[in-house]
Amino acid sequence: MPSRRAFLRDAALAGAASMAMPSTALAGAITPLVRGAWEPLQPPAGSPQEVANNEAYWRQVADRYRVTDNVTNMEAGYFGLMAGSVLEAYHRNIDRANRDSSIFARREFPALSQQVRTQVAAFLGATPGEITFSRNATEALQALIGQYNGVKAGDTIIYADLDYNAMQYSMNALAARTGATLVTFDIPEPATRAAVLDAYRRVLDANPRTKVLLVTHCNNKTGLLLPVKEIVALARPRGIDVIVDAAHSFGQVPLTMADLDADYVGLNLHKWVGAPVGVGVMYIRQGRLGAIDRAHGDPGSLQSIDSRLHTGTTNFAAILTIPDALAFQASIGITYKAARLRYLRDRWVHAARGIPGVEVLTPDEPGMVGAISAFRLHGRGTRDANVAITRALLDEFRIFTHWRTGLAKGDCVRVTPTLYNNAGDADRLVSAIRVLAGR
Repeated sequence: MPSRRAFLRDAALAGAASMAMPSTALAGAITPLVRGAWEPLQPPAGSPQEVANNEAYWRQVADRYRVTDNVTNMEAGYFGLMAGSVLEAYHRNIDRANRDSSIFARREFPALSQQVRTQVAAFLGATPGEITFSRNATEALQALIGQYNGVKAGDTIIYADLDYNAMQYSMNALAARTGATLVTFDIPEPATRAAVLDAYRRVLDANPRTKVLLVTHCNNKTGLLLPVKEIVALARPRGIDVIVDAAHSFGQVPLTMADLDADYVGLNLHKWVGAPVGVGVMYIRQGRLGAIDRAHGDPGSLQSIDSRLHTGTTNFAAILTIPDALAFQASIGITYKAARLRYLRDRWVHAARGIPGVEVLTPDEPGMVGAISAFRLHGRGTRDANVAITRALLDEFRIFTHWRTGLAKGDCVRVTPTLYNNAGDADRLVSAIRVLAGR
């Protein structure tokens, strides 16, 4: 049996080697240090839609996670559980960083971090110079909004009711600091692609002095996916910069930066990509750095995105573990994963729509939803009512969900299945909703 020192040395070498690989080669190039339990899976034959309901295969995928058996967790939207192979890599990387301390941090980590950055850029469809690591999407978006320098008194900035609360606060602060006019509007409910685009067109038409528009690709309240590229196409000819909140986007549905076509994006890697908590990305399209001021008086290069975001001391192990998370995702395949998530979502949603007194807030229209959806019981749109529903789901049925607030037509309960859930979980949720709706 190898010594612990040899084990950690080999783990470090394996990690460094994996980070030199382009993301397109991850699935085939990275193999677990400890073979057996975490062998990469191969999806069975068939289209993504055919594979999506293959419970035997997805049971094997679920077995790659170490999940509590105390409750059925259908609140995967908060953060993404690391798969077992990723968790073990994280532990190895923690040991490495802790063992070598500042020697590692100062002499080795910078080059390794750049290698990870190159992989993440390829995964996102960006160049390494267009991204920098943040601790989460909120931090990245706060920098993009708070340091935006293209707004002055008399200009207008806009956000919608479904945008994330923290980003709304940042837009409020931008308006207060610059003297700009703040305009808010509501996303149609129920939503369709045509209705959403019409709502954005109307608010832009009504506010010709708009300079900044916040758009959330997948909102954290109902899971509605917005046609961001089309919204950007409405805004750009009017001279409006669009800042995109993609906190829930990458890893949930097939997506690249080209699909968004926005100049400014904040996103997470610790939700649907399954990296350790504390890893996000700020994206600024090449050539558009000038609209974002450098952070906190940074004297660094005006041409470097790194001067736009300060996070302080980095979580070294979290950054080093990103390639393992990307490798696990690549071994499943985003088209298969997205189809499975949509299958689980549709299984509970289609049944719940037939229950009297239940309103599902997220549409079934292709491209408008992924894994996340939300429901509201008729006459129970208050915060207290939805807190009570989530409490009942947990206490009586051992199903964990979460309430969401801030919607124009009332609060709701968010349901977020993921890869360790199964069809039976969705069916039990429907049975529980039926009981609660009948009370």
